[in-house]
Amino acid sequence: MALTIGLGADHAGKELKQLIAEMLRLTEHQVVDYGVAADCKTSVDYPDYASAVASDVSSGKTDVGILVCGTGIGMQMAANKYPGIRAAAVWDEFSTRMAKEHNNANILCLGARTTNYMRATELVKLWLDTPFGGSRHQARINKIREIERKVGSSH
Repeated sequence: MALTIGLGADHAGKELKQLIAEMLRLTEHQVVDYGVAADCKTSVDYPDYASAVASDVSSGKTDVGILVCGTGIGMQMAANKYPGIRAAAVWDEFSTRMAKEHNNANILCLGARTTNYMRATELVKLWLDTPFGGSRHQARINKIREIERKVGSSH
């Protein structure tokens, strides 16, 4: 199934994001690049790019997202502030598979300083190809949605 995939990165992740974008463009998926531009020479703030991608995944404008910063952790933290976002920083096959199968992660976060291109593309493919397990896992995601609803209504 073809997906619309939003990509974003800060200055640390821009090269890896570009390589992932090129790999995805060879597939049936549509890529929406939120930046940072490949020729950017200055330091930028990862929350700006996490916000752009997470906002559009949250609203349904894009199906899923991929975010890249130095470790993936900052992007994950910022993206998870949006309702309905289940962003997961992954580092190996097991964490990637579980992020999708158990948590139905809709944003994959990668670290350009911790993951080389070959490994990153393998993880992206694995994440896209892994089905969500549903069943008991859906009940847990529903509980996350309930937390979002409670927290959102208290502000």
